[in-house]
Amino acid sequence: MITALFVEDGGVYCDRAGIDPWTIERDARTYRGPYRVIAHPPCKRWGRYWSGGPSAKVRRKLGDDDGCFAAALWAVRTFGGVIEHPEASKAWDWFGIARPNRRGGWTHADAYDGRSCCVEQGHYGHRARNATWLYAVGCAPLEMEWGPSRGVRLDCGFHSAEERAAAPVSERARERESAKQRLATPGPFADLLIRLVGGAE
Repeated sequence: MITALFVEDGGVYCDRAGIDPWTIERDARTYRGPYRVIAHPPCKRWGRYWSGGPSAKVRRKLGDDDGCFAAALWAVRTFGGVIEHPEASKAWDWFGIARPNRRGGWTHADAYDGRSCCVEQGHYGHRARNATWLYAVGCAPLEMEWGPSRGVRLDCGFHSAEERAAAPVSERARERESAKQRLATPGPFADLLIRLVGGAE
């Protein structure tokens, strides 16, 4: 059995044999074992726009996620497993986890025998490249598709309507992902994480 923490209701981990999904209704911060975990803690307050962006009406606080990442980190270090977060997540520096190599491969991450890597979900079913950092404890270092994927280049986002209007037409015309598309874990990527967590050291 593997427990999937902070996952979407009806998402890729639900109704899957051998997976115990903890959706929003089951506060994943309260998980106390005993199974190994795949954790997808919320990333809004850890990513590039943790403050809400330049046009935000309310300034946010870095790392203000109600303890979700800390709970996921405790679960992974206690029971074994993996945390998935966007590339350049500020949680890595905050919690003293070594940043992975952008080109791929596993990096020794901390004193807990954790390992970190950067992998693009575009290799595993995501439409965009979607570079992702993984932090794993107690998992055999699985070989993955490293380096740039062939995911389509989507709209990189603009901070305001004025910035979008000032951009070249070729930039404005790019397709945009919805929030749901950005947050969804592709099936092949979930399969990869399940294999990773299932391959205990």
